[in-house]
Amino acid sequence: MSRVVVAGSFNVDHVWHCGNLPRPGETLAGSYATGPGGKGFNQAVAAASAGATTTFICALGDDEGARLARRLAAAHGIDLRAQDADVATGTAGIFVDARGGNSIVIGPGANAALSQDFVAAQGKAIAAADVVLAQLESPVEAIVEALRLARANGAHTVLNPAPANAACSRELLAVAEVLTPNETEFASLLARHCGDSVDADALATMDGERLHRLCRTLLPRGTLVLTLGAAGCFVSHREDSLRGDGSAHYRCPAAEARTVDSTGAGDAFNGALAASLALSPAQPFSGHATFATRYAALSTEREGAAASMPNADEVAARYPGA
Repeated sequence: MSRVVVAGSFNVDHVWHCGNLPRPGETLAGSYATGPGGKGFNQAVAAASAGATTTFICALGDDEGARLARRLAAAHGIDLRAQDADVATGTAGIFVDARGGNSIVIGPGANAALSQDFVAAQGKAIAAADVVLAQLESPVEAIVEALRLARANGAHTVLNPAPANAACSRELLAVAEVLTPNETEFASLLARHCGDSVDADALATMDGERLHRLCRTLLPRGTLVLTLGAAGCFVSHREDSLRGDGSAHYRCPAAEARTVDSTGAGDAFNGALAASLALSPAQPFSGHATFATRYAALSTEREGAAASMPNADEVAARYPGA
């Protein structure tokens, strides 16, 4: 049985669709919807939908948002391990424009209460995992504990260092076997930990050798997958650990998509990557990256975050040969 454990956040998303994203001081008319989200839950739903047996570790309040999380986890076959918190379940306000772009504000709520002790108490589930995936919408010490336990028990660890303004310590990078920043997160991490200043917007077209050197500077011992939106992703391995690939670095092009909402696309990529690593451990890493890229592309053809996650059969039908 291929197992993925996701440690992270659950939010109730409040989403407004409008023609353009509002400027400061501007009031716009739009349509409203609400549904499940949070990077952790989105990634857990993606991993489960992609075919992996999935456990989700989080913190929830005692409210309708928590009851929604429990119902949806059960509906997706996700083993929910939720710490009880004395504050409201997390929320997010999301604006989506006509081109599928978005702006997001998060109210952490219960997510900020996830404790190292509660994560440690889930040690049996983590020890049984093939892959443990985490992000940074939860306290750093809880995420370090999840990845530390995973490494101690031989599981692969994937860290999505998002959002970009979250604290990502050297201790956390040290327990990440695979790191998956987007352009903004990568530029922020380089500036914070390496003193390198790069233009996030220039990364998609940067020379591969130079980009590979920057990746090795930030994560000398692991694999870095830099997600580049419409430009796909860039993979950088340590020279003596190619994970079945023929090159230490390469680009994986984006899959064609009729984007209506990009909310959760990064989470789709991460959940699908974790599931692929768990389900097909002997496959070259390029195969995992290709599947994750296609999975994320298909998710943008649907509205919502967790609600937009496709299953593996849908990916195969949309992109033959996936």
